[in-house]
Amino acid sequence: MARRLGVAPSTLRTWDRRYGLGPSRHTDGRHRRYGTSDIGRLELMQRALLRGASTAEAARYALEQMPKSVVAMTTSAGSSRASLRIETPEGSLLLPAEHPAEDSDGPSRLARRLSTAALAMDVGSVQRMLAETIDDVGVLAAWEGVIEPVLSALGARWRGASAGAEVEYLLAECVFAALVRATPVLDAPRNQRPVLLGCVPEERDSMAMYALAACLAERRVGTQLFGVPLPAEVLAVAVRRSAPAAVVLWARRADVGDPRLFARVSRGRQRTRMFACGPGWDAQALPANVELFDDVASAAERVEYVLVGAGR
Repeated sequence: MARRLGVAPSTLRTWDRRYGLGPSRHTDGRHRRYGTSDIGRLELMQRALLRGASTAEAARYALEQMPKSVVAMTTSAGSSRASLRIETPEGSLLLPAEHPAEDSDGPSRLARRLSTAALAMDVGSVQRMLAETIDDVGVLAAWEGVIEPVLSALGARWRGASAGAEVEYLLAECVFAALVRATPVLDAPRNQRPVLLGCVPEERDSMAMYALAACLAERRVGTQLFGVPLPAEVLAVAVRRSAPAAVVLWARRADVGDPRLFARVSRGRQRTRMFACGPGWDAQALPANVELFDDVASAAERVEYVLVGAGR
């Protein structure tokens, strides 16, 4: 690393000690392991120095451009459930950590790594982690244990703010791409007619439907996904023309989950199962023929069972 930057090793140690611009981790013994984000911060600092900034100014600039995350485990009072706290210059992020003592390669560690890469705006690392996690544990486990908790934590922290929101947008774009790649076109789906997946009008958060489409594809259940929310009349035409075996409509916000929408998209005599998914629906207001799911996992299990039975 010293040769790469053209500085002495002692200079690197000084920058680490004084300004916190050292490696993210150390190996056994006295070796220091510089990751991609560590190198990026040091290169930013070096460019600032070459432009005439003082060492302190250059270090501050590098950390502002690529915040260095500090990760710690916390446990709520009166609870044995641990959480993963990621401290950044903008504040804290809290992620679930089921078994921190045993979770060397589990969801909390993967969530920590993904959060750190996103906060550093390291798009290459984010893309690789998403692909590897989905390949290793499957779409559903990756969504529930890693992706959705990190997206929720970032969204809650910076909702309505301009500073820091770019991290959420970057991660969202990478997640969209990863979920699309994990949703192959099925040559021989187990269902004869597709499952139509969509958002209610005015609902802009369609990520859960991309996750559900990928989960169902893993189970060889074919879907027709509308990632962009359609107006009610367009959605009704889409249902009428595609003749789906089931319709799943997603609503996260309570102010957009209108139960009358199901009557508008109903296909009359055609037997199409209707499902509502997400926290934006009022269970008491839904028509009797509409089944409600709280999350992607329950939706995937139930839709598969209703359409093609248990098992894969």
